[in-house]
Amino acid sequence: MTERKALCVPGLLPLLLLIGAIAAAVVTGRHLVILREAPFLMVLIVPLILLWLKGLFIVSPNEAKVLTFFGRYTGTVNEPGFWFANPFANKSSISLKVSNFQSQQLKVNDAQGNPIEIACVIVWRVVDTAKAFFDVENHHTFVSIQCETALRHLANHYPYEPHEIGEISLRGSPEKVGETLQSELQGRVAIAGIQIIEAQLSHLAYSPEIAQAMLRRQQAAAVIAARQLIVDGAVGMVEVALKKLEADGIIKLDESNKAVMVNNLMIALVSESHMQPVLATGNVG
Repeated sequence: MTERKALCVPGLLPLLLLIGAIAAAVVTGRHLVILREAPFLMVLIVPLILLWLKGLFIVSPNEAKVLTFFGRYTGTVNEPGFWFANPFANKSSISLKVSNFQSQQLKVNDAQGNPIEIACVIVWRVVDTAKAFFDVENHHTFVSIQCETALRHLANHYPYEPHEIGEISLRGSPEKVGETLQSELQGRVAIAGIQIIEAQLSHLAYSPEIAQAMLRRQQAAAVIAARQLIVDGAVGMVEVALKKLEADGIIKLDESNKAVMVNNLMIALVSESHMQPVLATGNVG
């Protein structure tokens, strides 16, 4: 079922016609005589007036009225204003406002099998009132359930942290993960006439039972990376120092003395504690 425009007219003219008809009936003496002689006509006039009034309705901004006539969908009025439509049609309201949904924190496994806690927030709105009203029982509940389902599938598809350069992960690629979540969720809720405007992760953490172990793992990885950077820098500095000494002719070292100097320089540059210098007492040059 697809949304279509309902047949309706601005409500001001029908309202003026009703007021004019009532005023004419009251003012005209001929009608008053008929009413006195046949009071049962009043029983017919009053329901007609009420029925005519039932055809008048107001549509607020970012709201729509879904019209059904004897169980059949006749159309939707989504333009704000005062309108008149089939008095026998049922007019149900549905919101077109942008809505936010914050999912609960779910405990799932990532692509590596690690238990994690994850949650997301999505921004959505109704774009097809017929699908939202008739194709699903409750479009709000439908969106929430499909959001949790898509979030579980997303968590199982990506690792928590990248293990290779350029690998997409939940923590390392938030924009890509958000786009993937939005795309998958849009495919799931299209049947309900819902548009997913934005989807992003709002919570991401390891489960408490492995959080400490993973924290130590992250700390170890950080220490190793820092040590690697320090060692690379120290090697470069020692190489430059030896070449500078030989190029300027300050001192000439044999292989054994070079080894001692390299050892001392590397220890001094790499060590985190204060080091005592080692003096070479052998022959130099």
